[in-house]
Amino acid sequence: MKLLCYAVSDLEKPYIMAWAQKNNIEIKMVTEELSYKNVQLAQGFDGVSSEGITPVDERVYQAFETMGIHQLAIRQVGVDNQDLLAARKHHITITNVAAYSPRAIAEMGVTQAMYLLRNIGIYQARMAKGDFTWDESTISTEIFNCTVGLVGVGHIGGATAQIYRALGAKVLAYDLTYDASLEPYVTYTDLNTVLHEADIISLHTPLFPTTENMISEGQFKMMKSTAILINVARGGLVDTTALISALQHHEIAGAGLDTLADELSYFGEHKNPSELPADYETLSQMPNVLITPHVAFFTKLAIRNSIEIALNDAKTIIEGGRSRNIVS
Repeated sequence: MKLLCYAVSDLEKPYIMAWAQKNNIEIKMVTEELSYKNVQLAQGFDGVSSEGITPVDERVYQAFETMGIHQLAIRQVGVDNQDLLAARKHHITITNVAAYSPRAIAEMGVTQAMYLLRNIGIYQARMAKGDFTWDESTISTEIFNCTVGLVGVGHIGGATAQIYRALGAKVLAYDLTYDASLEPYVTYTDLNTVLHEADIISLHTPLFPTTENMISEGQFKMMKSTAILINVARGGLVDTTALISALQHHEIAGAGLDTLADELSYFGEHKNPSELPADYETLSQMPNVLITPHVAFFTKLAIRNSIEIALNDAKTIIEGGRSRNIVS
């Protein structure tokens, strides 16, 4: 069996090589992300894995079908860059890594919330100007006195709920699917109640056409003026223009963002300030906004797990088995 891994980073290489040796499988690694321009690199391979960061169109799946490749293992949770209908049309089974390390992403979300709750960015901005004072405008609320609202309580949302409950917070949850195992940690309710009552609103839902811009002008107006929004899921869940307006008009108190709607043009890249989008510039200059470049997943355990799960799925499907991580 021969596998081709696209978009392999230096950090991933040792884990991929270890898996290949353990499973006695030949693997070729390339640094380019999968696209129509380089899909022919997969000629002669039995299966393919990719990071899944850049959009893939139908031509890629059609090329795979022509080559006799029938699977694509994505090494992350999100598959919003995949055309799942086109993949099915060309008999390509796509798998994702739904739970490579829910704690990694959950911990980043909680970290951002704590940073904002204690007004650290505001203090840092003041201190940079020689102002070492504090006043009523920067007084904080302790986490165990907060209500946290989770939008989506799958693997990551569930892990987030457990952390917040351990810290003593009340946790509200909105999800289309009920999970009885989370009853000790959350109180299920509707989305409007989450938006109205939560001091911290944390997003943990996939990006679909039905969830794009699910947090927009109307939703911000439902929130407390002291509320903090956390997005460690997908940038497209939040209407960026509406977010900026809500922050500028003090409709919410702050935002922690590990992902932005237009991030593909600059996250993971070296850019000159003049090349950055205006929305990013506006948000990054706000002391009550914390932006990280989509790195919530980025822990040693998460990298290892994402590789092992993705490659195990590729092997299973090529051998005629079935994975529980199939999304197409």
